[in-house]
Amino acid sequence: MERFAPLLADTDEIITHSYVSDVNLASGKIIALITLDNGKDHTRPNTLGPHTLLEFATKLDELKARAANKEIHGVAVTGKPYYLAAGVDLTKVQGLQDRHSGRLIGEMGHWALDKLSDLGVPSFVFINGLALGGGLEVALNADYRTVNQAAPAIALPEVFLGLIPGWGGAYLLPNLIGIKNALKVMLENPLKQNRMLKPQEAFELGIADAIFDSPRFLEQSLAWADEVLGGKKIKRKNEPGAIEKATIWGPAVSIARSMVEEKLGKVPLAPYRVLDLIGAAKSGSKKDAFEREDQAIEDLSASDQFRASIYAFNLVQKHAKKPQGAPDSKLAKPVTKVGVVGAGLMASQFALLFLRRLEVPVVITDISQDRIDKGLSYIVSELDKLVEKGRLSSDDRNRYVGNLSGSLDYAAFANCDWVIEAVFEELSIKQEVFSAIEKVVREDCILATNTSSLSVDAIGSALKNPERLIGFHFFNPVAVMPLVEVVRAKNSGDEAIATAMKVARGLKKTAVITSDSAGFVVNRLLGYLLGEAMRAVDEGASFDQVTSAIAPLGLPMNPFDLLELVGLKVGAHVLDSMHAFNSERFYASANLHKLAEYGKLLERDSKGKIKGYDKRAIEIVGNSANKGRSEQEIFEAVNVGLAKEIKLMLEEGVVQSAEDIDLCMIMGAGWPFHLGGITPYLDRSGSSEKAFGSSFHTPMIIGVRD
Repeated sequence: MERFAPLLADTDEIITHSYVSDVNLASGKIIALITLDNGKDHTRPNTLGPHTLLEFATKLDELKARAANKEIHGVAVTGKPYYLAAGVDLTKVQGLQDRHSGRLIGEMGHWALDKLSDLGVPSFVFINGLALGGGLEVALNADYRTVNQAAPAIALPEVFLGLIPGWGGAYLLPNLIGIKNALKVMLENPLKQNRMLKPQEAFELGIADAIFDSPRFLEQSLAWADEVLGGKKIKRKNEPGAIEKATIWGPAVSIARSMVEEKLGKVPLAPYRVLDLIGAAKSGSKKDAFEREDQAIEDLSASDQFRASIYAFNLVQKHAKKPQGAPDSKLAKPVTKVGVVGAGLMASQFALLFLRRLEVPVVITDISQDRIDKGLSYIVSELDKLVEKGRLSSDDRNRYVGNLSGSLDYAAFANCDWVIEAVFEELSIKQEVFSAIEKVVREDCILATNTSSLSVDAIGSALKNPERLIGFHFFNPVAVMPLVEVVRAKNSGDEAIATAMKVARGLKKTAVITSDSAGFVVNRLLGYLLGEAMRAVDEGASFDQVTSAIAPLGLPMNPFDLLELVGLKVGAHVLDSMHAFNSERFYASANLHKLAEYGKLLERDSKGKIKGYDKRAIEIVGNSANKGRSEQEIFEAVNVGLAKEIKLMLEEGVVQSAEDIDLCMIMGAGWPFHLGGITPYLDRSGSSEKAFGSSFHTPMIIGVRD
């Protein structure tokens, strides 16, 4: 134990105890059952800290001795209600002060969990509830596994947090379920908004050998274990053989590596490290594999990216649940009917979301019956697609369709509690719409605008009751992007803001309250970034040079791909709006308007994959050779400019903290978790210091320095 002494010096750990009881099986055999339980209620999952691992290892040593004496015939592990374990206590990992301690966490996990494979009798893990990270690795280290059909989530999410499965997962899982399945669990799912497995999926992949109903899960698992102890043969259809390892393994890893590079670039550390580990797992000893995992944990746990990822994780899981500047939630009005102005794609997406999440009647309006019919048809077709995919029952589909209606007359909004518009982004049109709506809705109806750049106060300037108007800015695609910017205009009342926050929660969106300022948060910063990218092009840099210059940011999409995604006309409008707000800081590009007229920036193949930049687009901007500023100069100008702009936003009170800025950029712009949003990166890169002589965070969010 002496080598783990630095970890065991921590006395604040909430210990997950290992309680052992003997269970007499129907066959007459005895199985020793370990129940993991931290003694807390259902809101505090079991976690695996150093003292927990020590106790678990000690119990396993005792049981090994009992097995040698023929006192027990097997060992099983399960957890307290709802949880097996949620993995290592991340608060302890992020607090490490040196690289060696990071390695010790890996080594101690391997030392403790590997004992499950060396008891002298078969070992079982009954996955009764949530099993994440190290919790699932407890199961992987055992000989056999069952899973509860009601378990809420099963996953190895470490890559999402800037780490790797470091207690055997990177070796054991691919050798249990095959290379392609393992890549899905350890790489694809974490990078797909941290997707978790359902119990049936875990069973079908081969992570679990059997699946049982919740009411009798433990009883059935013990009976199944009794059969295994009696000689029942377990077939694992996905377990890789020599042919898979010789012919499929290497190419599958190579393909995955190319996909990660295409999607994320080369900046993130964890995805490539887990690919290295999985690639090496097809051969060699378990001991060597575990040593590779130890080294990876040492390197990654000390990295800037891990600390930034934990900061981002805490923003999404904790900070977002306590929105800054929110009024008392008791002021929120109930919303029992929703009106949507417009029947275009964005408005139809709103209506679909309100139908499914709030489960209230929704009425849409537009200027022609044809547009309304198209909007209604789109919504119904989307519901039908969900039914076909098994994600929606026919009964729910019919109920939602019954709650949906359309009208040419705003009078249909008369009994609505909430009306939101999604009309053309022009001030006079929005003012006209709300002036007309105000004449027919109740005085307590909340009015919401989805404007992305116009002043909410200006939109409501002609209203008799402007206190009920708020901004409610979604991001596209509406169903996928988790952020809503709730805009508090000068006249917006607390009741309206409280209702908006309640609606956002009902829609399962993360809401951040912003002031009524140009571009709010996301479009203000993206507008600056896109403007600087076009400024560099207009000065003589090529599209490729600018893309390469900004690549170290590790963004999911380069500025020009983003411009084509949102639409060149929309992009030009955003830049114009921000330029009108402040012409000294925000750049508007005449060339971007020319590109918008042409309608194309990227060249694609027959399958829609980007091949490069369109030749005519290059001719329009007048650049075919690398000219202008150097890539380093472009990169530094972008970063320092972003730091200055964020500092101004905080001083202006656009939001209340740098944390709000980062939450918006992560949830609304896909800013990478491994950067921790935008402000930690600007601090680490020195851009904050250059911009305003200090940092956004004290202390800075950085890894261990040697």
